[in-house]
Amino acid sequence: MRIAPITPGSRPELAAQEARIMAERGRISPLYQVLLNSPPVAHGWEQMLSAVRNRNSLPAHLRELVILRVAVLNRADYEFDAHVPHALAAGVPQATIDDLQMQPLPDAIALSCDERLALELTDAMTRDIEVPDALFERVRAAFDAQALVDLTATVAAYNMVSRFLVALHIGH
Repeated sequence: MRIAPITPGSRPELAAQEARIMAERGRISPLYQVLLNSPPVAHGWEQMLSAVRNRNSLPAHLRELVILRVAVLNRADYEFDAHVPHALAAGVPQATIDDLQMQPLPDAIALSCDERLALELTDAMTRDIEVPDALFERVRAAFDAQALVDLTATVAAYNMVSRFLVALHIGH
């Protein structure tokens, strides 16, 4: 890692913050150990990512497909590996997880129309930043306003996560 992680329990002033992270995540991962070097950023990160991951309207399997795809596109192996168990628990088949690692996505990948559309949006947002109007209109027709915000926020947030992990060499 490019920044030394904070060992959980080593700084009394972080005890309450570490307890909140533990309550939400079940552990203080290497990512959060690095984030704790900046308590305000760690706090904001935890609030936002907990909302994106645990309290949005997307079905868990769709959210995990998007997170895995962002990780692949950004070469964030640690993030990908961390979310495979979540994807499996949400019912994503291992074969689909394997297919998500291909660029471009194979035409034969077993996805619903909504899943394929969400991954198309993921690829556009992650690779090109700008989303073509025609794609956005197709996404808007498939998802209500809350789901559209939640989907877009998931793609954007996990781009932030994966880019942070890669830049600071957190994980593998």
